Amino acid sequence: MAHKSTCLTALAVVAALVAGGCSAPESKIGDAAPEKSIVSDDAAPQWSGVIGDAAPEWSAVIGTDDREHSLADYKDAELIVLVFTCNHCPVAVDYEDRLIALQKDYESRGVQVIAVNVNNLPADRLEPMKQRASEKGFNFPYLYDPSQKIGRDYGAKVTPHVFVLDGSRKLAYVGAIDDTQDPAKVTQHFLRDAIDALLAEKEPPEPVTQQFGCSIKYETNTEG
Repeated sequence: MAHKSTCLTALAVVAALVAGGCSAPESKIGDAAPEKSIVSDDAAPQWSGVIGDAAPEWSAVIGTDDREHSLADYKDAELIVLVFTCNHCPVAVDYEDRLIALQKDYESRGVQVIAVNVNNLPADRLEPMKQRASEKGFNFPYLYDPSQKIGRDYGAKVTPHVFVLDGSRKLAYVGAIDDTQDPAKVTQHFLRDAIDALLAEKEPPEPVTQQFGCSIKYETNTEG
């Protein structure tokens, strides 16, 4: 009976995500260590870079502040935490407060969080993004790239998906924010551990972790 109950609980989680307009997560939410992806999206890009490679440049991306943003605008930041996220995904929504806290905790140390949405679903377009940023009090830029070029260039697969760029704007960490969607059950703070190590001029203890969340809705007719 215990096994049957566990299976029904797992199915309920997936059903809830789908009902919320989100694909099944790339790994089992709540596990101490994210498992193999259960999402298949043929339109998603396959990032070919490795840790230490120069991060792709980007420019003229509109934000919820109605300004155009470029990676070069943040040249004075010690680290860039580029997070692919969106409005509609329940996993991404559950991480919003953690991103706000992260920016607050590390801002004085030169860390800049930048959130980017590349989904083109109605709930993920610029006007709803502005409303979300205002309601939540985002203390970091929230950018919208309807061309999806940034996501393809970085190989972002899910929301949230994190890419940390060091002072030379080389990729230093990629993957998940932590090990579980439920903040009360987090045991491994992957992103914070990576940031702490990089600020101390050390290598992150785990430079690559398994991202999990809702699959990014790449459009097959979008050309990069």
